[in-house]
Amino acid sequence: MASLKAMSDTKNNSSLTKALRGLTWARLQRAMRLGLRSLWLHRLRSLLTVLGIVFGVCSVIAMLAIGEGASYEAQEQIKSLGSQNIIIRSVKPPDDQKVSNQGSRVLQYGVTYTDARRITTTIPGVTVMLPARNIRDYVWNISRRVDCELVGTVPWYPTMRNHRVASGRFFTENDMSGQTSVCVLGAEMVPLLFPLESPVGKPVRVGGSYYQVIGIMEARGHDAKTDDAAAPKDKPTAYRMFVPLETVKMRYGEVLMRRRSGSFEAERVELHELTVKVASIEAVTGVADAIKTVMERNHKKKDYQIDVPLEMLRRAERTKQIFNIVLGSIAAISLLVGGIGIMNIMLVSVSERTREIGLRKAVGATPMAILLQFLLEAVTLCLVGGFIGIAVGRLAAFGLTKIPGAQLDQADIPLWAVALSFAFSAATGVVFGMFPAIKASRLDPIEALRHE
Repeated sequence: MASLKAMSDTKNNSSLTKALRGLTWARLQRAMRLGLRSLWLHRLRSLLTVLGIVFGVCSVIAMLAIGEGASYEAQEQIKSLGSQNIIIRSVKPPDDQKVSNQGSRVLQYGVTYTDARRITTTIPGVTVMLPARNIRDYVWNISRRVDCELVGTVPWYPTMRNHRVASGRFFTENDMSGQTSVCVLGAEMVPLLFPLESPVGKPVRVGGSYYQVIGIMEARGHDAKTDDAAAPKDKPTAYRMFVPLETVKMRYGEVLMRRRSGSFEAERVELHELTVKVASIEAVTGVADAIKTVMERNHKKKDYQIDVPLEMLRRAERTKQIFNIVLGSIAAISLLVGGIGIMNIMLVSVSERTREIGLRKAVGATPMAILLQFLLEAVTLCLVGGFIGIAVGRLAAFGLTKIPGAQLDQADIPLWAVALSFAFSAATGVVFGMFPAIKASRLDPIEALRHE
């Protein structure tokens, strides 16, 4: 008997729970229906009320898209250098620049093969070395020419610098040892030198020497698309042609000569760039410090520059985080202004509908039902504003990608930004709609019915 009674009590409790749930859901549906009907009756006022939320969310979405597009290119360029790489570049000392302007002399500076041997033999954790010499010259195909940077390097350049070959091949160890006249063109040079055909297998001329094109590198970044053949020689160029290092040494030797108005300048630079690959990411910082120590001990002048892509990438990520925090603050201010506007309108609505509230209470509506109705109205206004703001923001971001020269091809909106904007809109409705809803639920029905 006891067990039967317990089973009966359990069934009764279950039925009561289901009934309460059904009653709660029915109340919620009725409150939503009444709230939506009230908003629809005052369509113009509701639309003007949500404009603050719309502009706040839209501005945040659009600015985040701009930030993503602007930082994407910089981060991709840093990543292309390799997170486990350390790059040592030759830099002409300022003192030598002043002396060279006064007359003719041979300047000797920069990274040397001896530096490469010291780093390899004295610093643990270094696995691969990538030497390179950079020479500025014109590349010709019949009557077409491009002001280009010849990069004399080694066969493992594509692997270390994360720069793949799009078509053809890169030069090999045999090309290096044989000092063959082969080259690999940067993708940006191809439409300028060979607009109507593939350059692979065709010759190009640099000075009095011809090189056979054996490959094309993958396009990278937003480089200039115009012929800068008339650009000054000291201006950096986006175009690159890769040649075996031994071939460059044979063609140009160790001394590079330049003639300028009133002076003759010759530079002796063994390596313009030396890339060092470290065994693990964790060891990059330690190896970079050790390389700085070795270079400082063996160079009297500051004729080198050490770049650590991993540190540059971390700085770029920190900058992006700060930018996102600033945008979040702007969003909070915009939503605050919009929320105050919604609270103001909801207070006006409560004042206008005082008799309606009194009548509903007189026929049995509970304070919770009144509170839910007005709270849902405020939340609905904010959610509609959030939806419209997200849609307009996405359209604005899409339009930015179509602006010529804006360099915002990757101006995409992160999903977390959309979700956060939507969550903030809902939270704004709850926070700023709570006070008018509570005020409406606490109205005395007798006083409300007397209200004119």
